[in-house]
Amino acid sequence: MDLEARIKRLEDRAELNDLVVGYFLAADGDDLEGVGKSFTDTATFSSSGVLAGEGRGAIVDFIKASREQMGLTIHTPHYAQLAFEGPDKARGLVGAHLELVLGGTAVYGAVRYVDEYRRVGDEWRIHSRDMRTIHIAPWQQVGEAFESDTPVRWPGASGAASDYPRR
Repeated sequence: MDLEARIKRLEDRAELNDLVVGYFLAADGDDLEGVGKSFTDTATFSSSGVLAGEGRGAIVDFIKASREQMGLTIHTPHYAQLAFEGPDKARGLVGAHLELVLGGTAVYGAVRYVDEYRRVGDEWRIHSRDMRTIHIAPWQQVGEAFESDTPVRWPGASGAASDYPRR
């Protein structure tokens, strides 16, 4: 790879990191326009492999409906592992912690977003995103949930296994 291509790859990595952070800030700030701009027109959004929205409009509708059940939220990305599959296509694994109020219950957890990105014009966008849950539980149950076989404890739902169980 020549120097110009290597510099472009570094710029692409920085843009993808900004995209990841920008999505989280838009979601936390109820900026639905910003959420929408994060995705391609034909993007998909899933949670633990279950499709929640297909197409930018449906994803925004899903996020809007989800946020109506939430109070304060903080999405904190920790890393984005990126792999390029060409000049306009990349995959990513984004590790993050979530602090949020859901249905009146404060919860804390860790997730990984399994992403595909596409360049649209001059800008990177999320083409598919699957939020995979490592653990999540009401604050008072985090320790108990984390050390159990059912560390995924969304309020109002039965405990479930992690999408990343220890083998």
